[in-house]
Amino acid sequence: MEEQQQQKKNKYSIIVPTYNECLNIALLVYLVYKHLPDVDFEMIIVDDGSPDGTQDVVKKLQEVYGEDRITVLDANLIAGTAYVHGLKHASGNFVVIMDADLSHHPKYLPSFIKKQMETGASLITGTRYVKGGGVHGWNLKRKLTSRGANVLAQTLLWPGVSDLTGSFRLYKKSVLEDVISTCVSKGYVFQMEIIVRASRKGYHIEEVPITFVDRVYGSSKLGGSEIVEYLKGLVYLLVST
Repeated sequence: MEEQQQQKKNKYSIIVPTYNECLNIALLVYLVYKHLPDVDFEMIIVDDGSPDGTQDVVKKLQEVYGEDRITVLDANLIAGTAYVHGLKHASGNFVVIMDADLSHHPKYLPSFIKKQMETGASLITGTRYVKGGGVHGWNLKRKLTSRGANVLAQTLLWPGVSDLTGSFRLYKKSVLEDVISTCVSKGYVFQMEIIVRASRKGYHIEEVPITFVDRVYGSSKLGGSEIVEYLKGLVYLLVST
């Protein structure tokens, strides 16, 4: 009963960066509403000038759900700065970061919220690398690349979490504002930097197992250049944190 009363006091701002997600965004919004029926939340869509009509779809969704529940921001931004931009418009005391391509299933959101309320954690992160977590739809090469990246970061940085490169997370808004202000990385490395810095600052981090599902529609942005940037970022964090 007390937990339900506390949940009613909380508001969750769900920030979703998008680029060419017109085939996914409506389903994502529907699933968020389906899995959070009794939760006060807003969705902030930060769109990177998508030429495929993503913003038009979001505007239609605003007509259905209300502009007070769904905000669309047009900004030519990469991952890290998209979150900063979305955070400026967040009215909740908690912030959820998730991808638009359905690789982060909204069915896990109640588990994130429950875990935070039980533990009082500053940050809840979805992990693929503990019991109950996993990856669906990746080939062996991509699985090895991701696993290797995490093992390397674990060995060098000791952040105290099992999945540094995942981006499905729930933050106390004040904590995200504090940590994000010290981050300098962009793109793929940003996710690793923010959780390492949160760990170094002594914030309480908890993990929830998730199954990451590879996107059905659209194309992944992970390539050779991102791997090079990841390695550079790893070295940077090693010497600066």
